[in-house]
Amino acid sequence: MSNTIANRSMDFFTAMEVSASGLAAERTRMNVAASNLANAQTTQTAGGGPYKRRDVVLSSADVPGAMGTQFAQAVRGVNVAQITQDNAAPRLEYDPGHPQANAQGYVAYPNINPVEEMVDMITASRAYEAGITTMSTAVHMAERALGIGR
Repeated sequence: MSNTIANRSMDFFTAMEVSASGLAAERTRMNVAASNLANAQTTQTAGGGPYKRRDVVLSSADVPGAMGTQFAQAVRGVNVAQITQDNAAPRLEYDPGHPQANAQGYVAYPNINPVEEMVDMITASRAYEAGITTMSTAVHMAERALGIGR
């Protein structure tokens, strides 16, 4: 009986760990998209040249609570594997009066599409909301399970 209770609590905490890993990943996606939007007009960085768009690369990750169980391979969390820089050519706009204009009068702007960044932010926000809902459901189920024993 105590083994069953231990497995049930492990399942609850495993669900919480999976949800938490997703929340952290989606928060990173929102932050990177916000940074890209904020720097959409940055023509000069400390490293020289225009800002380079960043993108989040996610990967699956082990969930500590599932390790050593029959579900260890099926239950996976998510991890931010890396944040990459887009090496696409900058967007050139003709503006000969701009201080960063080249000899031909063109200014190199980051190759950032605000619509694409907003879509990334919205999808990350919706995924974050889904993670919160999942976490709330797991808590509610655990509370209901505890109530059965009363």
